[in-house]
Amino acid sequence: MNKLIGAVATVALLAVADNAYAARDYVWAAGSSTVFPFSTRVAENYSKKTGKKSPKVESLGTGGGIKMFCGGAGEKFPDIANASRPMKKSEFQACQKAGVKDIVEIKIGFDGIVVAVDKKGPDFNFKLEQLYLGLADQTLRGGQLVKQPYKNWNEVGPGLPKARILAYGPPPTSGTRDAFIELAMEGGAAKLSTLAKLKADDEKKFKATVSPMRTDGGWIDAGENDNAIVGTIEKTPNALGVFGYSFLEENAARIKGASVNGVKPSPQTIASGQYPLSRSLYIYVKKSQVGVTPGLKEFVTEFVSDAATGRGGYLQGRGLIPLPPPQHQAMKGKAGALPPMPMPKD
Repeated sequence: MNKLIGAVATVALLAVADNAYAARDYVWAAGSSTVFPFSTRVAENYSKKTGKKSPKVESLGTGGGIKMFCGGAGEKFPDIANASRPMKKSEFQACQKAGVKDIVEIKIGFDGIVVAVDKKGPDFNFKLEQLYLGLADQTLRGGQLVKQPYKNWNEVGPGLPKARILAYGPPPTSGTRDAFIELAMEGGAAKLSTLAKLKADDEKKFKATVSPMRTDGGWIDAGENDNAIVGTIEKTPNALGVFGYSFLEENAARIKGASVNGVKPSPQTIASGQYPLSRSLYIYVKKSQVGVTPGLKEFVTEFVSDAATGRGGYLQGRGLIPLPPPQHQAMKGKAGALPPMPMPKD
């Protein structure tokens, strides 16, 4: 009798353990607000094609998504991190420390960061350095670094409209914010001789000097909801919004994008790199969860399919700029073989 009770108890414990491990019967992706609309569309199509439960997709910002992804292995953490910038070395190391190994990096396409204004607002044609000069916490005036003094764009440089400097953009957890700082703030500052010299002498000090956004109300962290930023600039005369190109394309009847260095954001200028604020988009996949999370491999396969991220795919209609065909084919190969990524250099 005791043996029977013991056997029943063992089976029950095994069943509980098995259920604890396989409690989640759906794919979970978290991260970039820019990748979010692409990931949700892939989730819809995956669910229709396979009949499986629709994946859970969360918009937390790239940094927030990767942090959660790197929290640990198993069903309590996302299978996929959506990212609008490459994973950092420090994030990769945090993943490894938490037992998240064999991470697969897949590039899904391109996006541009746009600086947009209401359709009825003035036309802006920024030089890259003017974005830095107008939006940085510390800026150059008369060749000297000073606390931000500029109130109107026409004070920053000739040709800019006499409009109050007011920009709504993503918070520090956002990959869009990270990319904007790298491409616009640091990229613009490096075009000014005083700061170019600082960068050459001490890159760490250069970044610490030019990266912080102004804190006097000229730049406002508007959260991870890019659609909310669109609504805000539409109601606020001359205000600028900073977000991914797909939101400009979706709202082209309401807002317009500024030129940067004389180049307007478009699928062609973003894919070619001619538009200065262009970037790549990624998904990061836990290889250890493939075969454990039901449907994970199929979801990743759908993401890199010709129908989704190929030329003329349904994500192009949502604003994703497709990879060149050879790169797209390479990503399809990666989704099949799932090779772990090496540790990033930075």
